[in-house]
Amino acid sequence: MSHSPGRRPRPSPRSGRGRTALAAVSVAAALIALGPSSAVGRITASGRGDSRGPRALGIGDPLYPNLGNPGYDVSAYDLAFDYRRANRPLGAVTTISARATTSLPTINLDFAEGRVRSVRVNGAPARFTTADEDLVITPSEPIGADDAFEVTVRHTSDPRDTANGGWVRTRDGLAMANQADAAHRVFPCNDHPSDKARFTIRVTAPRDLTVVAGGLPLERVRKGARTTWAYRLAHPMATELAQVSIGRSAVLRRTGPHGLPVRDVVPAADRKRMEPWLARTPGQLAWMERKAGPYPFETYGLLIAGASTGFELETQTLSLFERGLFTGHGLPRWYLESIMVHELAHQWFGDSVAPRRWSDLWLNEGHATWYEALYADERGKASLERRMREAYRQSDGWRAAGGPPAAPRPAEPGQQIGIFRPVVYDGSALVLYALRQHIGREAFERLERQWVVRHRDGVASTSDFTRLASEVAGRDVAGFLNPWLYGTKTPPMPGRPTWKAAPRTGTGTGTDAKAGRKVRTGPGTGASAVGGTGAGDGGRLAHGGATPRVRP
Repeated sequence: MSHSPGRRPRPSPRSGRGRTALAAVSVAAALIALGPSSAVGRITASGRGDSRGPRALGIGDPLYPNLGNPGYDVSAYDLAFDYRRANRPLGAVTTISARATTSLPTINLDFAEGRVRSVRVNGAPARFTTADEDLVITPSEPIGADDAFEVTVRHTSDPRDTANGGWVRTRDGLAMANQADAAHRVFPCNDHPSDKARFTIRVTAPRDLTVVAGGLPLERVRKGARTTWAYRLAHPMATELAQVSIGRSAVLRRTGPHGLPVRDVVPAADRKRMEPWLARTPGQLAWMERKAGPYPFETYGLLIAGASTGFELETQTLSLFERGLFTGHGLPRWYLESIMVHELAHQWFGDSVAPRRWSDLWLNEGHATWYEALYADERGKASLERRMREAYRQSDGWRAAGGPPAAPRPAEPGQQIGIFRPVVYDGSALVLYALRQHIGREAFERLERQWVVRHRDGVASTSDFTRLASEVAGRDVAGFLNPWLYGTKTPPMPGRPTWKAAPRTGTGTGTDAKAGRKVRTGPGTGASAVGGTGAGDGGRLAHGGATPRVRP
């Protein structure tokens, strides 16, 4: 994800103050399971509430302990939305296909910001209630261990309160921004990236609007004044990466490497204005394929939304960008192209290979920042070496402010998006630079390619990365990597004895520790912009008169 100039990240819904109460639960149409999800194991379950009654559960993620639910693995979601206008709740039906990993007398789903009307489990009506931000379902018969089951929830999905993420109100409709923990504000789900699943998305809207979702189109059916659009993603996806665009949009199509369908969604009035930017995508795809291997999905494109989000977001196959990024900041072309590459790189690092825990976020943002910086460097616009040297200078301050890259501290209550700090952007790209210095460029590039092949469509952890790095290097690199990943002080940089870290301060330069802000500066200033460097997304520091981009 990348932050927009001068913006503050949205607060997270999981603030520790309790979850929005739900009013009722729902049921929906059946979905044929599209294959197993790529969830890899479970974190220890946690829960809150009265043990004598329904309680909210979580899988014990260190940063979001109440997110996700134990006891099952989702294989597929079928989402159906009925859109009338952006200022009223959408009617919705969510059907979830899953398999129990243990016996389940009750089933917990993450859900908030909606009214539940009915629930069915395997076609039979089920009782339901709420506990914090969990929908707690009691099927007519308990679900046995290893049993496949289907839950259908008929509910509303409310876009009116967008402060905590989920739906984004645009000038003429809606889009989605669910990172890190807001998908359950749109639809009931197991809202943790460790449980990826297949998605089918259907939206019925007025016929004069255009609907685009992640994946490829299945069908479009007109009935009177309304049209139903259907899309399906061919690969498993984390709930936080779902995308739906509803509005007066133009869809621009072109071809990427190896015949890849590239489709972009822009406000219809901006079609010609955006074309020069969008035309860069096929070349950026080819560049990323040379670095990381074949593009991992069935399509790609940009969704340019007429909205003020404060960030860009790597929603799977259709990355979300603010319209104002391309129209209002007067930033250099190379800088904006590097931001585009950042979100594109996430399709390999963060989308195809998702984090096992949110503390593995550095694997997403560190890699996306690395390729963003490398892209600018190879075009002679911004020196990777200078950027990394400046990141090294700032690194101790970043670690003091928010913890080391692979062990970030939880965000302040009500500011869960604050986990997206500079240390997971340039601070984590710095770890990759150090590793390349340690094992050599050739081994590092092989590691990058093998990482996305080995864990494609799955989830992976920091220990998985360290293990593969040792395998590729032909020697154990854990002793080298662990201080870089977990240490409170930045280790010496191999081959760069003159690099020095700045004295640490209480909050860390460039970070508002209380708000958990991530700041991006314009070119020529800030941590990533020494001597004219600084294309980047969230790990930029605000210095002097910089043009900041704040990124969740």
